[in-house]
Amino acid sequence: MADERISQLWARGRPGVMGILNVTPDSFSDGGRFADPAAAIAHGERLLAEGADVLDIGGESTRPGSAPVGAAEEAARVVPVIAELARRHPAAVISVDTSKPEVARAALAAGAAMVNDVSAARDGEMLRLVARQGAAIVLMHMRGEPRTMQADTRYTDVVAEVHAFLAGRAAAAVAAGIAGDRVLLDPGIGFGKDAGGNLRLLAAAADLAALGHPVVLGASRKSFISALTGAPVGDRLPGSLAAIAGASALPRVLLRVHDAAATAQFVTVLAAVRSAA
Repeated sequence: MADERISQLWARGRPGVMGILNVTPDSFSDGGRFADPAAAIAHGERLLAEGADVLDIGGESTRPGSAPVGAAEEAARVVPVIAELARRHPAAVISVDTSKPEVARAALAAGAAMVNDVSAARDGEMLRLVARQGAAIVLMHMRGEPRTMQADTRYTDVVAEVHAFLAGRAAAAVAAGIAGDRVLLDPGIGFGKDAGGNLRLLAAAADLAALGHPVVLGASRKSFISALTGAPVGDRLPGSLAAIAGASALPRVLLRVHDAAATAQFVTVLAAVRSAA
């Protein structure tokens, strides 16, 4: 079932929309709003109704400076939400945003079909688990960990270094038995990069896609938009859409966003204009 749902993401004629559902008290944009399971489930259903193709459900904040959460607490936050949304919407693609194999195992058993791992599966058990389950995995570049990732944002060549890292992690995933079309690569916008680095990585999304795997981009409401415009978190939708406009032409791209309805409308019209041309 997971294989079919993941493959269908690339048959829609437009980029896929991954709706963010943070079941946390401290995420940078919406921390605390959906910590209650009933509120989280309702928001997940709202995201699906608004056009989200994937729900990315996370129980541990990865904002700069955030503190880690134990596996038991993280699983307690996300698994009931995943299980109920999977029960109500069996055709939906549900992703669990975690770097802990034990949380991923419970989430996949509850109905998730994808693991979004900000550590790029540095724990080898994560790759073996995803391979055994026939699931998909998002491998993201991050320097250090959330508590320290913004301490040093200097690179000799940010695009070359990030893409080389992701190519290596993708090779490890395929070697572990995960099919190439279920290995998604995320350059980690805002994770150990300054505003200039983020812009260069967004501009080079086609080069990342040239590695042969689907691409995930998470630019929604990120602080580099404020660095350019001064906009506070709640007013960054125009900048969020502008950031993904170029990458929206890629054949296999998943856009991780807070504003599913606006993003789905944006990419649908943009795809239609490009098709008409």
